[in-house]
Amino acid sequence: ALKLYPNANILVTTQRDFEKTNRKRFCAKIATGNYDIVVIGHSQFEKIPLSDTRKADFIRNQIEALEMQMDSLDDNDSRLTVKQLEAKKKNLEAKLKNLLDSPKRDNVVTFEELGADSLMVDEAHNFTKMHNVAGVSTTESQKASDLLMKCQYLDEITGARGVTFATGTPISNSMTELYTMQRYLQQHTLERNGLASFDSWAATFGETVTAIELAPEGTGYRTKTRFARFFNLPELMAMFKQCADIQTADMLKLPVPALVGGKPTNIRLKPSETQK
Repeated sequence: ALKLYPNANILVTTQRDFEKTNRKRFCAKIATGNYDIVVIGHSQFEKIPLSDTRKADFIRNQIEALEMQMDSLDDNDSRLTVKQLEAKKKNLEAKLKNLLDSPKRDNVVTFEELGADSLMVDEAHNFTKMHNVAGVSTTESQKASDLLMKCQYLDEITGARGVTFATGTPISNSMTELYTMQRYLQQHTLERNGLASFDSWAATFGETVTAIELAPEGTGYRTKTRFARFFNLPELMAMFKQCADIQTADMLKLPVPALVGGKPTNIRLKPSETQK
């Protein structure tokens, strides 16, 4: 930050700033100070809360989207999918009730009160664990949903120009991570194209199949849903490139060691007793 903006007024946080006794004072310092940039760790960023009103609206929107998804299901959809959507709705309703019933905290500085109008997230792939579709990913991390709410807030006040992500591995494990990236960075684009729910996104760009496979521990079998094939990839990449500046290894000319013979060589070894 100093290299890029040598004259900027930069505040760098420390772990001590976010200890329970110092957190309120430090957030007030950010809100009242005239800082150009605040550098903060992922775990510290999560400790700056959004207002309860915004959290409640976010959960209500999720419930509404689930209800629309459930209404759109037809007789061909599996009973398992319906049950999973109903369970998700029940969890969201319980979360909303807990939020509304919890005592109000008047002296907490919220994210909206900090005065931030831009957010730059390094190692952004750490936030890609969101709920997607039954059988593909059914868990959601707290820090991921927290970041999504903050991104949506910044979209509102900046016209969807306030968030920048940086990562070397936007897709490391699954194509669902690309959908999650688009949710953070292109929510309005997804909604405009009728792709806001993962089911509609997956139906447009891929085909999922459910198969029985051996469980990792080797003691039995399990059903696993995964993408079998992808289609409309040029359209998907054209949409993603509206917000992404993609740099490949060839473009970056990264220093890499030369391989003997110019390509990888497989070396076969006998297994050890432990491996046997």
